[in-house]
Amino acid sequence: MKAFLLAAGHGTRLRPITDSIPKCLVPIRGVPLLEIWLELCSQSGVDEVLINLHSNAEAVRRSIPRRTTVKIEIVEEEVLLGSAGTVYANRDWVSGEKAFWILYADVLTNADLGRMAEFHQSRHPLATLGLYQPPDPARCGVAICDAEGVIQEFEEKPKNPRSTWAFSGVMLASNAMLEIVPERRPADIGFDLIPLLVGNMLGYPIQEYLLDIGTMDNYRQAQTSWPGLSPVSKAK
Repeated sequence: MKAFLLAAGHGTRLRPITDSIPKCLVPIRGVPLLEIWLELCSQSGVDEVLINLHSNAEAVRRSIPRRTTVKIEIVEEEVLLGSAGTVYANRDWVSGEKAFWILYADVLTNADLGRMAEFHQSRHPLATLGLYQPPDPARCGVAICDAEGVIQEFEEKPKNPRSTWAFSGVMLASNAMLEIVPERRPADIGFDLIPLLVGNMLGYPIQEYLLDIGTMDNYRQAQTSWPGLSPVSKAK
C-alpha cells in the first residue's frame, strides 16, 4: 500500500524551531516526526511513501533513517500546490492502487491504521476520514455523520461548530476519488476536496493518541504526553 505524507507547509506557527529545520523533522522526545511516521507506516503495511516538500529537502533526505523498510519518494514543489493539489499532481503514482493513504506529517499519532483500513475496505466508500475530538474543533474541519457513519456534512474551520468530531489529518482514499480531486492550484483537502465527497465518505473515530503538532502549545504537550508507538494491525 502507498501513502502520501504531506510535509510541504512552512510551519510558521512552530517558529523559531522551524527556522532551522523543516516541520516534519521537529523532535518528539528526541525522535523526528518523520521517523515516527515511517515506523508507523512500516508497521501498518505501507511499503511506499511519497513525501512532498517545499524547502529544506536535502535536510529531509539526510534524516531518513537507514533501517526503514519503506521505499521513499521525495517530490519538491517550487510553488506550493496545496494538499489536494499535491495528490492531483502525483495521481499517476497511485493509479494502480485500490486505496491509498493521505497523511499529514505534522500529526502525531499511534493510530491503528490496519484497523482503519479494514473498516474502509468493508464498506468501499470514496474515502474514509479519521476523526478525533480536539479541544477546539473550530480550528479544524468538522464532520457530521449519520447513524451509518456516512459523513453528511463537513465544514472547514467553522465559527460555530455543530459537531465535536474533526478531521484528524489521517485519510484513506479509494482510487475512484482521484476523479474528483480539483485540478486547480493551489487546492486544499479540507476546503476544496472533502466537501465534494460528502455523502460518499465515512467517518472513522480514532480512539488512539492523536495530536496536531501545529502550535507551540501542542508541541510542548507532546513532549510529556506522547506514549510512543503501539503494536498495530497491518492492512490487508
